[in-house]
Amino acid sequence: MLRWTLALLPLLAFAQNVVDVRPSPQQIAWQQLEFGVLIHFGTNTFLDREWGDGTASPDVFNPTALDAEQWVTAAKAAGARYLIMVAKHHDGFCLWPSRHTKYTVAASPYKKDVLRQVSDACQKHGLQFGVYLSPWDRNAPAYSDNKAYDDYYTRQITELASRYGPITEFWLDGAGSEGHVYDFRRYIRQLRTYQPNALIFASLDLLPHADIRWVGNEAGYAPEENWNVIDGYEVLRWRPAEADTPLRKGHWFWHPNAESRLKSLDELKDMYHKTAGRGAQLVLGLAPDNRGLMPEVDVARLAEFGAWIRNTYQKPVNPQGGQVTDGDPETWFEGNPVLQLKPGARFDRAVIQEYLAEGQRVRRYRIEARQNGQWKTIARGSTIGHKKIDLFDPITADAVRLIIEAQLAPPRIAEFNVYLEP
Repeated sequence: MLRWTLALLPLLAFAQNVVDVRPSPQQIAWQQLEFGVLIHFGTNTFLDREWGDGTASPDVFNPTALDAEQWVTAAKAAGARYLIMVAKHHDGFCLWPSRHTKYTVAASPYKKDVLRQVSDACQKHGLQFGVYLSPWDRNAPAYSDNKAYDDYYTRQITELASRYGPITEFWLDGAGSEGHVYDFRRYIRQLRTYQPNALIFASLDLLPHADIRWVGNEAGYAPEENWNVIDGYEVLRWRPAEADTPLRKGHWFWHPNAESRLKSLDELKDMYHKTAGRGAQLVLGLAPDNRGLMPEVDVARLAEFGAWIRNTYQKPVNPQGGQVTDGDPETWFEGNPVLQLKPGARFDRAVIQEYLAEGQRVRRYRIEARQNGQWKTIARGSTIGHKKIDLFDPITADAVRLIIEAQLAPPRIAEFNVYLEP
């Protein structure tokens, strides 16, 4: 046993080098999704509330035109690739007919399993599916007893993990949980018994050993310097950031007469560049109304946003071909790539991606454009990670190059392209 322990020590020390910490295949696949949505719908929707206290009668939950496919197709039109459904918010009301509480859709006039409809719609339209199950429960009688509540919460995890198909992401929200002791190890073991590939989201202070971390705000931005490797309980882990923000300012649930809070297209563009464009995952909060439909103005804004993403980033300015412009995340270029552009090429942004299967390596870089034989710096940045978008004034040039100024190890550049916003 001593011999085994001594042999393992060099490996543990090696793993504590930041550049040697690598993502799992599941984390790589998740980061390539880039953009998802988080849907809030429940008794709060019918009571003009953001936070329920667990006393609302199930009778208030009575959507007359619920259409989960409309939610999913609206999210897909925006460019989202996955959907996280709030199965139970802090008020404890369950959007599926849980066998372990009467506080569910089964006790409402609506009766139907909302979670089933959403998971089926995601599968039909090609969105990956995730669930949010609030640890804080203001209705459960067992909540004041840690052990009894752990039993209850674990049984609910089992229901969600065994009934609704593959779960890409499991959200743990720490709101309201101060002073309560949760058996997270038990929760995770139970979840992965049924969903071994599910990634777990939580804030660093709530759960230091999860797979995904909260970016730290709900404003829709990540810091410009954004590392995927963080220190959790003195152990380095690959834990990429997810940036969640609602489509309507300050409102996760729908509220009547709140159309003025709908974010403008320009605000969504800025949010996109400061989340997905800084290597973080973007999660946009959507809220069906009391009919059970996404409001028409929200649907239109989502379609507008999705069209802008496609029109701006679908086709690069530089000619296709070459390892850093092939769109294949499995190929990479070591060194400082140079793109030869067509004469008169005009562009106003650059997109860089690292090959993350070998870790995150770039610490600082600059981008230069060649005009009349002279190289000119047009952008500077720190980290790259999964994706970095740099914006600058429109420029015409015949070549553009990426210069790595500081690195943890020889960089692996998977993609380097320039674009022009229509």
